[in-house]
Amino acid sequence: MTSLSRPDTSALARVVRGAGPGVLLAHGGGGGVEANFGPILDGLAAKYTVVGPDYPGAGLTPRSSFPLDVDVLADQLVAAAVEEGLSSFAVVGYSMGVPLAIRAARRHPNRVRALVLTAGFAAAGPRLRHAVRLWQGLLSHGDEALLGSFLAINGGGIPYLEGLSGEQVDGIAAHSASTVPPGTPEHVDLAGRMDVRDDLAHVAVPTLVVVTTGDLLATPAGQRELAEGIPDARLVDIDTGHLPFVEQPEQWSTLIHEFLGEVHRR
Repeated sequence: MTSLSRPDTSALARVVRGAGPGVLLAHGGGGGVEANFGPILDGLAAKYTVVGPDYPGAGLTPRSSFPLDVDVLADQLVAAAVEEGLSSFAVVGYSMGVPLAIRAARRHPNRVRALVLTAGFAAAGPRLRHAVRLWQGLLSHGDEALLGSFLAINGGGIPYLEGLSGEQVDGIAAHSASTVPPGTPEHVDLAGRMDVRDDLAHVAVPTLVVVTTGDLLATPAGQRELAEGIPDARLVDIDTGHLPFVEQPEQWSTLIHEFLGEVHRR
């Protein structure tokens, strides 16, 4: 399958692990495959062939020289899985990876067999739009301390952060700022522009929507709208902020495995 990438776009670098039915990972903006799926990768690879591409400017993928496009990136994700020998696969999308997964299912219905959508959105709501604006400003400003504070207080759920010491939260903020991928400005810009609301009614594969109930970025109400818009989508809550791989990795992994297991038994 040919990607619709522009001629000066490098192929997406990727993590490939495991054997079995295919699973394609779509990570979040300002993240990466290892950063967003690391705690659950080994478990997935024990049962599935997992392909996890990194977006431009994340992991080993070169940064893009132009604004990202939802259709191009969705096609590149699918192409990466096909290049690794997967003719069809489930897509597990997290955060910004959720609208990308939905667009991939719309554009490639012969490839995408199922969707697992966590901490996502169909289009940026008012809170996320303002968060994107602030995020872009902090990236431009170049103040790592302020950027780290923004990422820490918006990524972690309130109960989770309140259960940590001040020094621990300071450490999370510092680590978050120091590990921001160079392509984050392009990721954040795309997150603010994407709108896949018209795609929802056309999703025709089994879908699980995992709502992160303490999420301060992708609001739970916006996440529930995904399940309302996708025919026969299943909805389940998980008590975490925007980072289930930090706060609830075992529960998140269990939900994914149980759903994918049902899909592959059909």
